[in-house]
Amino acid sequence: MSVPPWKSEWWLRIGQFIKFCVVGGSGVLVDMTVLYLVADPTTLAWNLTAAKVCSAEVALLNNFLWNEVWTFRCAAKCARGGWMRRLVGFHAICGVGIGLAVLFLHLFHTWLGFNLYVANLLSILLVTLWNFSMNAAFNWRVGHSVGTPPLSD
Repeated sequence: MSVPPWKSEWWLRIGQFIKFCVVGGSGVLVDMTVLYLVADPTTLAWNLTAAKVCSAEVALLNNFLWNEVWTFRCAAKCARGGWMRRLVGFHAICGVGIGLAVLFLHLFHTWLGFNLYVANLLSILLVTLWNFSMNAAFNWRVGHSVGTPPLSD
């Protein structure tokens, strides 16, 4: 019996990527809000690097929650270990992404003179593919192996 094309691994991966991007969109809103609250001269006026790390961490926790319960729901049910192991893995992978985001933020804002919020948005966009591919491959496996039910959310 053949699998309908829309139930193939490729389409399941595309669906997860779309969900990942929607979750990421909520993370962008969280990140931008927290960045404003802690970095803007009219609010707390934190150092840019510290403010970005703080805003990214709050967004990261938001994104983990939504990816766990929505994007990778089936993979989370089938994955070895519990949510704490996935949270640690998510932090490790996205921690590299945060480092890249800080680097890109400084590149675009400090060195190239882009508006802070445009620079922040660009840095987020650049690390999205890194975060999805690494999390799908190592944290919530995209796809299935023999004996593991296929993803079907």
